[in-house]
Amino acid sequence: MASNSTSDPALDALVARIRACRVCVEAPRGAPLPHEPRPVLWVSDTAAILVASQAPGTKVHASGRPFTDASGDRLRQWMGVSDDEFYDASRIAIAPMGFCFPGQDAAGGDLPPRRECAATWHDTLFATLPAFRLILAVGRPAQAYHLARLGLRAHLKASLTQTVHHWREVRAAGMALAHPVAVYTLPHPSWRNTGWLKRNPFFEADLLPQLQADIARALGRGGGG
Repeated sequence: MASNSTSDPALDALVARIRACRVCVEAPRGAPLPHEPRPVLWVSDTAAILVASQAPGTKVHASGRPFTDASGDRLRQWMGVSDDEFYDASRIAIAPMGFCFPGQDAAGGDLPPRRECAATWHDTLFATLPAFRLILAVGRPAQAYHLARLGLRAHLKASLTQTVHHWREVRAAGMALAHPVAVYTLPHPSWRNTGWLKRNPFFEADLLPQLQADIARALGRGGGG
């Protein structure tokens, strides 16, 4: 769908402003975005789950729909959700750290999320959205921002791998907040990270079963763990 109309006029107006944003072309921090902006954002005023990702890739830039690529297939497998559940914005919000495809480096890898997005929009966006029951902080930029936003900055370790290894204490710290939220620090589901998954078997053996149980509960499907 092209837009996610909600019952909250303030949120609808903010999302419309974000989708019309051209700051990375008209007032960039560094080199301007090398193509026409196409912000991708999937939110509502009722979602219980937030997927806080990095930035759209080439396929998502073309489709305007988040995670319409191989990374999305793997992420949905990790979450244990169907395509219909994943794209139901009333239940699952998707808000990347960079709303637009940032371009690619000389090796063909995606560049980091543009800094303009978080600086311009994110504090206002997350002050407008409701509190979530579960947050998937995918990648280092999302982990740094959301752990700081929740007052959990001390749980950001020196590397992504170390932060993910401490997933139990991150989750426990989030659940101890005044508004409990199960926070999961995850690597990017890119197939480039297949080697990382092989080197860190705890992720699929221990973290994913608990994540899937928490997602099932947040979606009203029950689930143990």
